[in-house]
Amino acid sequence: MIRKVYPDEGSTVDSGASTSSSPADASGDIVGVLSGSPEKVGGSGCSSDGDVVVLTVWKKSLLFSCNGFTVFDGRGNLVFRVDNYVSGNKSEIVLMDADGKPLLTIRRKRLSLGEIWLMYEGETSSKNPIFSVRRHVTFLNSKTLAHVTSGNNSGSGGETSPSSSPRRKNNVLFEIQGSYAQRSVSVYDNQRRCVVEIRRKEAAAAGGIVLGVDVFRMIVRRSYVDTSFAMGLVIVLDQMFESSRRLSP
Repeated sequence: MIRKVYPDEGSTVDSGASTSSSPADASGDIVGVLSGSPEKVGGSGCSSDGDVVVLTVWKKSLLFSCNGFTVFDGRGNLVFRVDNYVSGNKSEIVLMDADGKPLLTIRRKRLSLGEIWLMYEGETSSKNPIFSVRRHVTFLNSKTLAHVTSGNNSGSGGETSPSSSPRRKNNVLFEIQGSYAQRSVSVYDNQRRCVVEIRRKEAAAAGGIVLGVDVFRMIVRRSYVDTSFAMGLVIVLDQMFESSRRLSP
């Protein structure tokens, strides 16, 4: 059984994550529209059992001079943030908690066959990655977007070894299916359990109007994966499938 990816509860919603930087102060009335009341997830593939949490992802940084993401819980509290300075170093993307503590560093593997993104714990990428995400490429009509493998299948310098292909079924930890462009994505573990979903967001305050693709829900079964890992997958998918709006080259 694949257990929680990050046993540290410090980055999950109910762990008392700090909200010292009030999102309401930074983004005004938009927080009320994005968060609203806690959402029900009836009919969601991830809600059949387990500890399900729903977060709202806004594809916008709260800092004026940055691109990125801002993530809220159902009460409007800031949970995660990605702030990439427009004029700064764009070679890496760092996922932070509400206080700005680095949780994950994500960067594209250089000189690889196919598109591979590496996920590192914390702020540095000098050590071996903890996960590798390979974009699925096929000429057939396939729902599969990408495969996730463990960083243990890596060679020197934190690069994935060519001999350990993520497409080998026994190495795949998670399979990502659906359409990121439509914000309709499901992530399955190697026992075919739905552990993460991405879905379009409806604004209750606006009479149930479906918001644009820059605002969406992330549904996570924390019995199997951590919310920070799920948000890391969102960042990777955004890099893979929205190249014209990438946070980094």
